[in-house]
Amino acid sequence: MGSFSIWHWLIVLVIIMLVFGTKKLGNIGSDLGKAVRGFKEGVKGEEEKAAADKAAIDVEAKEKKS
Repeated sequence: MGSFSIWHWLIVLVIIMLVFGTKKLGNIGSDLGKAVRGFKEGVKGEEEKAAADKAAIDVEAKEKKS
Protein backbone atom coordinates (compact mmCIF):
# COMPACT_ATOMS: atom_id res chain seq x y z
CA MET A 1 0.00 0.00 0.00
CA GLY A 2 3.09 2.24 0.25
CA SER A 3 4.09 2.99 -3.34
CA PHE A 4 2.29 2.65 -6.62
CA SER A 5 3.08 -0.24 -8.92
CA ILE A 6 3.67 0.06 -12.66
CA TRP A 7 0.06 -0.93 -13.28
CA HIS A 8 -1.23 2.02 -11.26
CA TRP A 9 0.91 4.42 -13.29
CA LEU A 10 -0.23 2.86 -16.59
CA ILE A 11 -3.88 3.25 -15.61
CA VAL A 12 -3.28 6.89 -14.63
CA LEU A 13 -1.50 7.51 -17.95
CA VAL A 14 -4.36 5.98 -19.95
CA ILE A 15 -6.93 8.09 -18.09
CA ILE A 16 -4.91 11.26 -18.69
CA MET A 17 -4.61 10.43 -22.39
CA LEU A 18 -8.36 9.84 -22.61
CA VAL A 19 -9.15 13.12 -20.87
CA PHE A 20 -6.69 15.39 -22.68
CA GLY A 21 -5.86 13.49 -25.88
CA THR A 22 -2.43 12.81 -27.28
CA LYS A 23 -2.32 15.97 -29.40
CA LYS A 24 -3.03 18.24 -26.44
CA LEU A 25 -0.41 16.44 -24.32
CA GLY A 26 2.15 16.88 -27.12
CA ASN A 27 1.41 20.59 -27.30
CA ILE A 28 1.77 20.93 -23.54
CA GLY A 29 5.12 19.12 -23.66
CA SER A 30 6.49 21.29 -26.45
CA ASP A 31 5.28 24.48 -24.75
CA LEU A 32 6.93 23.41 -21.52
CA GLY A 33 10.18 22.69 -23.39
CA LYS A 34 10.12 26.13 -25.02
CA ALA A 35 9.52 27.78 -21.64
CA VAL A 36 12.46 25.96 -20.04
CA ARG A 37 14.72 26.80 -22.99
CA GLY A 38 13.69 30.47 -22.81
CA PHE A 39 14.39 30.54 -19.08
CA LYS A 40 17.86 29.05 -19.59
CA GLU A 41 18.65 31.59 -22.33
CA GLY A 42 17.47 34.41 -20.08
CA VAL A 43 19.67 33.28 -17.21
CA LYS A 44 22.61 32.82 -19.57
CA GLY A 45 22.05 36.31 -21.00
CA GLU A 46 22.05 37.84 -17.54
CA GLU A 47 25.34 36.11 -16.68
CA GLU A 48 26.94 37.39 -19.89
CA LYS A 49 25.62 40.88 -19.22
CA ALA A 50 27.05 40.84 -15.70
CA ALA A 51 30.43 39.68 -17.04
CA ALA A 52 30.39 42.41 -19.70
CA ASP A 53 29.53 45.05 -17.07
CA LYS A 54 32.39 43.87 -14.87
CA ALA A 55 34.82 44.02 -17.81
CA ALA A 56 33.66 47.56 -18.62
CA ILE A 57 34.20 48.64 -15.02
CA ASP A 58 37.71 47.12 -15.03
CA VAL A 59 38.61 49.00 -18.23
CA GLU A 60 37.27 52.27 -16.84
CA ALA A 61 39.28 51.82 -13.63
CA LYS A 62 42.47 51.12 -15.59
CA GLU A 63 41.91 54.19 -17.77
CA LYS A 64 41.43 56.43 -14.74
CA LYS A 65 44.65 55.16 -13.12
CA SER A 66 46.70 56.00 -16.22
